[in-house]
Amino acid sequence: MSLGCPKALVDSERILTRLRAEGYEVAATYGKADLVIVNTCGFIDAAVDESLDAIGEALAENGKVIVTGCLGAQPQKILDRHPQVLKITGPQRYEEVVASVHEHLPPRHEPFLDLMPAQGVKLTPRHYAYLKISEGCNHRCSFCIIPSMRGDLVSRPVGEVLREAEHLVRAGVKEILVISQDTSAYGVDLKYAAQPWRGTERRARFFDLAAALGELGVWVRLHYVYPYPHVDQVIDLMAEGKVLPYLDIPFQHSNSRVLKLMKRPAAAENTLERIAAWRRTVPDITIRSTFIVGFPGETEAEFAELLDWLRVAQLDRVGCFEYSPVEGAAANALRQPPVPAEIKQERRARFMELSAEISAARLAKKVGRDMQVLVDRLDGGVAVARSASDAPEIDGTVRIAGAKKLAVGEWAQVTITKAGAYDLEARLSA
Repeated sequence: MSLGCPKALVDSERILTRLRAEGYEVAATYGKADLVIVNTCGFIDAAVDESLDAIGEALAENGKVIVTGCLGAQPQKILDRHPQVLKITGPQRYEEVVASVHEHLPPRHEPFLDLMPAQGVKLTPRHYAYLKISEGCNHRCSFCIIPSMRGDLVSRPVGEVLREAEHLVRAGVKEILVISQDTSAYGVDLKYAAQPWRGTERRARFFDLAAALGELGVWVRLHYVYPYPHVDQVIDLMAEGKVLPYLDIPFQHSNSRVLKLMKRPAAAENTLERIAAWRRTVPDITIRSTFIVGFPGETEAEFAELLDWLRVAQLDRVGCFEYSPVEGAAANALRQPPVPAEIKQERRARFMELSAEISAARLAKKVGRDMQVLVDRLDGGVAVARSASDAPEIDGTVRIAGAKKLAVGEWAQVTITKAGAYDLEARLSA
């Protein structure tokens, strides 16, 4: 059972790949399983509660449970509620998880007897996959406890990352989603060490990695990008069609005082000017971001400044969260008045109302345009697809009527016929 973000999903895939190589099989239900592994999330209180509930459900339905993931970094919190779990490990402790499985459910086969596909076990549909390029984070944002659970930035060697990407493409993957805790900091801990790939030395650097991935001939989507100055270089790759014109940048707020309280990196950057410059270079760029409202001490004037900023920024895709105190976060010690729950709710509602208006207006401009989409699933006679502007699970969709002949994972050329607040409707192009 895998909970939390795409980075945790990749961890689950790595554990499953190792276990499948040793002859273990994945069961569809608790009843058919000999043992359950729960990969937890512990980022905010709601995620902690979900993880604890999932552990309880697995114990009730199966009885033999190993716990791993971010919440595993706080074992006592798990043991206080579920003392009967077999083992608890923190995030990225793949060997410990496998060793615990061996202890409680010895493998029936020797690893060398079992064949595994080069791309390993994937929990995503066959046509897209997440590519995790690093673990941990060097920043110490006051609302976040990720570094205490996953440690400082540890980048994967560039050759290893590119070889994995090649395996994915050979296996039929048509979209690679690049993820990490801080994608644009990739390679800084390696001092940007170069390795050979396809006969050329490639540096472990954000731009170089994006450029190399762009040679694979598939969609390359960049997530969790902090707006450091060197990010501007990647915009040129988008203009050249090497990577998708899509940036996922967690701005979190616009007010300088709030950003300082959050200890956000790149807080001093003039983001509005940079967004305008990106759009001058790549007019069709899609910018996605997340924001926190109701951070301790946030005033009505500072929230109003955020709304004004959003009106100018005209971001395409937006997520907004009410601030939730997390045990162990530095923000808990801030000498700032907490924002009442009802005000946080009201601010989030206002923020999302404005973002929906902006999204609807921007999508309306796409009506009548032709575009390439990737089919994710079929819903009766309707194909549910995504455009270059849509990441799976978190963004909108393109619904194509009368598309019974399309298959999941297939490309399609469509004409947009209708736009809503977040989704598009289309017909197959003639």
